[in-house]
Amino acid sequence: MSDFVEIPASNMSISKRKPVHGVGINDADYVVRPTVDGNKVFCPFYRTWAHMLGRCYSPKYQEMSPTYKGCSVTDEWHTFSNFRKWMVEQNWEGSCLDKDLLIQGNKVYGPETCLFVTNAINTLLIDKGASRGEWPIGVCFDKRGGKYIAQCSVEGKQKNLGYYSTPKEASEAYRLFKYELIAETAIQQTEPLRSALLNYMIEQ
Repeated sequence: MSDFVEIPASNMSISKRKPVHGVGINDADYVVRPTVDGNKVFCPFYRTWAHMLGRCYSPKYQEMSPTYKGCSVTDEWHTFSNFRKWMVEQNWEGSCLDKDLLIQGNKVYGPETCLFVTNAINTLLIDKGASRGEWPIGVCFDKRGGKYIAQCSVEGKQKNLGYYSTPKEASEAYRLFKYELIAETAIQQTEPLRSALLNYMIEQ
């Protein structure tokens, strides 16, 4: 469990609070960013809530991560206490808030669309090592051999899945291998994460 200690907030400090990223209402009755031994510490619930709002409503954040443009947070979660009540009931420690695994392509953060996933699962789904650009995800072209290579990132390392005559064949090899990795992870999870992973549509 988090070792964060809730220190009661004064009426004066509460009155000075401003909307978080223009929309968020911090109604916590404790100090969410107290100074302890000369260092600022964050309430883990507040930190997750504020980061979520930032992804959706901070122009600066969206400039750095344009994939969040068009995303929003359900009105209920504009109030911190509502989000906190939901989060304390989740298996959140050591995990990341995810909005589009239960419903792929979803752009709205809310209690019906979000869950927490580990960094390992998040990385598995994102597959940062996959080759993109002219060819499908997981495919690159070997100029010297004149073949298409299927590759997939496994625990941070690129695994060569073979050489193929067409990008379609290489893509299919990648997708099959990728799904097997996801399925292996899925059977170790509880619901609703298990079903969400088994139903995950791999990007082409």
